[in-house]
Amino acid sequence: MLGRSPRRGLTNGPIQFGCQTNAWPIHPADSATLFSALGNIHDLGFTGFETGFANVLPLADKPAELKQNSHGLTEFGVHIFLQHYDPATSLAPPELVGKTAAIGAKLGFQRLILSGEPTTNEIALKAKADALNRYGKQANELGMKLAYHNHGPEFKGTNPEIESLLSNTDPSLVWLLLDAGHAFDAGADVVVFVSRHSARLTGLHLRDYRNGSQVPLGEGNFPLAAVAKALHQNHWNGWALAEEERLDGSKPGDAAAGPAFAALHKAFEF
Repeated sequence: MLGRSPRRGLTNGPIQFGCQTNAWPIHPADSATLFSALGNIHDLGFTGFETGFANVLPLADKPAELKQNSHGLTEFGVHIFLQHYDPATSLAPPELVGKTAAIGAKLGFQRLILSGEPTTNEIALKAKADALNRYGKQANELGMKLAYHNHGPEFKGTNPEIESLLSNTDPSLVWLLLDAGHAFDAGADVVVFVSRHSARLTGLHLRDYRNGSQVPLGEGNFPLAAVAKALHQNHWNGWALAEEERLDGSKPGDAAAGPAFAALHKAFEF
């Protein structure tokens, strides 16, 4: 990146700053597009990254190539997000979970991240929790952590699904990658939630909203400083990750991830 000064080492205390790659246009069949995004993430000052499983599977036999082009970034996690999930578990099909976990571990990723479908009854909720426990054991055997990633529906209602999932999964096998932005947009009190469940959080996706539209982190109404303070008070030492995807499919890249990094650094400056 010509004309840009890398800002390494600006993470504060034990909390590390990472970035999701979905702010940049990436074509899974062309790994050069992933590597380009990693270069941007590095140069902006982040120390780790998360990316989608479709970007990782083509690198199954190329661990050295990923390492060479990751610019020293920590491989925080590989994320399985689908449009449709296995109806038996409300998660990804077991064969995809197994394949992604095996390849992710081989490539050095530290976490297997699963999104899922909201459940509609107690039977489906139990099946989902049981599957998370199984997948957590599978990931653990490969040297990875399993993290569940929420969207808005898991925080809806008087007895939100996310609380039940945390209560019915093994804390030694199943962690939460809290998408704090989605939770906030769904009406959750994110500050209270992170204070209560900091021990289960392996990381947070942080995004911001203003007047119903997503804006770069720090430029909207998300209570970033209050969340950072709550985590600091609970001696939390996970990863704070900027996620600057846009629902309209646009890819703001550096224009959003740069301000997001600055906002993270400012908020976690204790």
